[in-house]
Amino acid sequence: MDALRQAMARQEANQPAMTWPAFEAPKADAGTQRRAWDAMHAQKSNSAMKVRADAALSTGKSGLAAQQEAMARRVGQALGLSQPDIVSLAKVAAPQAHVRWVPLLFVSASMPIDELRTYAAQLQKTGGALAFRGMPGGLQKVGPMAKLSAEILRLDPGCEGPACTMRDVSIVVDPIAFREHGVARVPALAMVPGDPTQAYCERGDAPVPLGPVVYGDAALSGMLDEIARLGGKEEVGDVQARLGGR
Repeated sequence: MDALRQAMARQEANQPAMTWPAFEAPKADAGTQRRAWDAMHAQKSNSAMKVRADAALSTGKSGLAAQQEAMARRVGQALGLSQPDIVSLAKVAAPQAHVRWVPLLFVSASMPIDELRTYAAQLQKTGGALAFRGMPGGLQKVGPMAKLSAEILRLDPGCEGPACTMRDVSIVVDPIAFREHGVARVPALAMVPGDPTQAYCERGDAPVPLGPVVYGDAALSGMLDEIARLGGKEEVGDVQARLGGR
């Protein structure tokens, strides 16, 4: 091993050291440098391109500022630090739907059954409803009210059983409606917005406009004419058209 190490040392001592040539970037002569300099300064700028670039830059800055302002306003509203934009909310609010006025005829179980059947036949053409203050026999007994409803709505008064054809007229028991309209005697007719059979908890919090109430043992058409005379012409217009075909 000593002999091997001595031989390798002698070989390294006799081997010449490797050197790398120095790198130098080529240098252009004075004429080449002058021509390159003149070519750079001789290039003409495009004024139209500069105008478009400046306009695009200005538009981008304005759009970014508007987005930042809108985002800051929304964050403030979400955190309760600022009031909501009522004007903007009003612009995007859905338009109010057309109000459907329905004739609601206030009746009683003490009225003759033939009279109740006649009113039911007329109300079927208008999409109206019959309203009772309470149920015959009390709220604890559904049977008498079911029997009375069947007698009113049955097309054939002599038919018996569940197979009888019934008129498409709603019957409601609504003492609240009697109280709201101040109905003290029957028959009485009022025009109500929306569906009178809908539960009160589903009608929303908007106040219900109350129109005129007319009384009298008269045909439905005559009672509608009286409501129109008292200022409810718009409310009864569609109903009169369906009832009389005019």
